[in-house]
Amino acid sequence: MGSKPPDRTFFGQPRGLVGLFFAEAWERFSYYGMRALLLFYMTDRILDGGLGIDSGSAKSMIAVYGSATYMAAILGGWISDRVLGDRRATLTGGVLIMCGHICLAIPAGAGALFASMIFIAGGTGLLKPTISASVGDLYAADDPRRDSGFSIYYMGISVGAVAAPLVVGTVGQEYDYHLGFGIAAVGMALGLLVYVRSQHHLSPRSSAPKNPLRLSDAPRSRVITVSAGVAALIGAVAIAVATGVLDAGGIVDLISVVAIALPIAYFTVMLRSKRTTAAERARVRGYIPMFVAAVAFWCIQEQGATVIAQYADESTDLDAFGFAIPASWFQSVGSLVLIVLTPAFAVMWLRFDRSRRAPSTAHKFAVGLAIAGLSYLLLVVPAQHPGATNPLWLVGSLAVVTVGEMCLSPIGLSATTRLAPAAFATQTMGLWLSSNAAGQGIGAQLVKFYDAGSAAVYFGLLGLGAVVLAGILFAIAPLIRRQAERRGSTEDASLAGAQR
Repeated sequence: MGSKPPDRTFFGQPRGLVGLFFAEAWERFSYYGMRALLLFYMTDRILDGGLGIDSGSAKSMIAVYGSATYMAAILGGWISDRVLGDRRATLTGGVLIMCGHICLAIPAGAGALFASMIFIAGGTGLLKPTISASVGDLYAADDPRRDSGFSIYYMGISVGAVAAPLVVGTVGQEYDYHLGFGIAAVGMALGLLVYVRSQHHLSPRSSAPKNPLRLSDAPRSRVITVSAGVAALIGAVAIAVATGVLDAGGIVDLISVVAIALPIAYFTVMLRSKRTTAAERARVRGYIPMFVAAVAFWCIQEQGATVIAQYADESTDLDAFGFAIPASWFQSVGSLVLIVLTPAFAVMWLRFDRSRRAPSTAHKFAVGLAIAGLSYLLLVVPAQHPGATNPLWLVGSLAVVTVGEMCLSPIGLSATTRLAPAAFATQTMGLWLSSNAAGQGIGAQLVKFYDAGSAAVYFGLLGLGAVVLAGILFAIAPLIRRQAERRGSTEDASLAGAQR
C-alpha cells in the first residue's frame, strides 16, 4: 500500500486555504470598496445623493472609524479565544459586515451611516484576527508550507483591495452611491457563501475556543463588579449621546483618546507585571520607540481614505489622460504596488540575511517611516502651484508610502511576536494592532487642519515630522541594541539586530 498522496488541491496547500483565501478576498473587496466611496458620499451635496457633511468632520469620522475597527479586533480576538472559537467568530463577523453594507445601500441618511459603522467595525473586529488564525491552524508547527500558504492568503487581501475601488468606486461615483455600497454587500455575501461551503476543510482547532472562559474559575464578586462597570459605562455613553452632551465631535475626540490610552495601558501592564522577567522588560522598553514609529507611520498611511482622497477629488486633474478618472481609483494604487513588489522584497530580505549584513529591526522601522514622510514631502511640490495636479504625482506618493509599508508592517508583525513577554504572547499582537488604532486616532485630529489652500504646508509639516522621527530612531538603534545585550541574553539582543 502506498502512502496517501499529499493534498495539492490549491497550489500544494491544504484545501481549507481555498475558502479562507476567497472569503478574505471578498471581505477586503467589500471593505475597500466602502472605504473608497465613504468620503465622497459623506461630503457630497444631499441633492446629488450625499449627506452634505463638511469635509473636516467627515475626514475625522472616517479616521476614528478605522481606529475603532482596529480596537475592535483586539476585543474580537479575545471573544474568539474565550467564547466563540475562530469559525463562529469569523462567520458572525462576516454577517455583521454584510449588514453594515446593506445599511449603506439603503438611502436612509446619516442614521444608516452610523449604524453601518457600528456593524462593520464590530464585524471586522471579529473576522480579521480569527480568519488569519484559521489559516495558521491549517498547518503543523513544522509544516514547510506555512510561509507560502500565508503568502497566498495575503495575495487574496491584495486582490480584493485592488479590485474594490475600481468596481465599487466607479459605480458609486458615476451612477449611485447606494448601488456601489450594495455591490460591496454582495461581495461580502459571496465571501460568506464560500466560507460556509468550505468550513469542513478547516482544522478542528478552529472550531472551539482555544482558552474557553469559565465563569466558575473567577470569583462571583469580580464577575458582578466587571459586568456592572461595563453596563454603567455603556449607559453613561448612551445617555450622553441621547441628551446631546456627546455629539459627533465629542465621539471623535473620545475615540481618539481611547486609541492613544490603550497602548499606554498595554505597555504599563506588561512592564509592571511580575510575570515579565527582567530580560523581557528590557525588550519591551526597546520595542516602545519602534511602536511610536509605527503609530506615526499609520497616521500618514491611513490618510489615504481621507486627506489623499480629498486631494484626489479637489486638487488633481482627473481628465489628464483624455478620460475622466474616478477619484476613488487612486485607492487601488497601494495594493497594486504590494502585489508587484512583495516578491522582490522577500528576495531582498533573504539575500540580506545570507550576507549577514541585514539591517536591524529598528533600522527597518526607521527606513519605513522615513519613506512615508517622503511620500508626503513629494506632494509638497505640486501642492505649491495653483491649478490641478497631474495624477502621476499622487500615484507616485501612494506608491512610495506602500514601499515604506513593506519595510515596516511585516517586520513589525515579526518583531512583535518575537519580542513579546511569554505571559503576554497573544495579547502583544493586540498591542501591534493598537499602533494602527492610535495612528488613526491621532490622524482624526490632524485631518481637521487640512484644506486645499494649505495643502503644501500640511504635507510638508507631517512629512518632515515623520522624517525627523525616523532620524531619531535610526540614531538610537545602537543604544537599543546595547541595552538588550546588557540586560538580557544574546537572544534578547535580537530587538535591534534580529534579521528577517
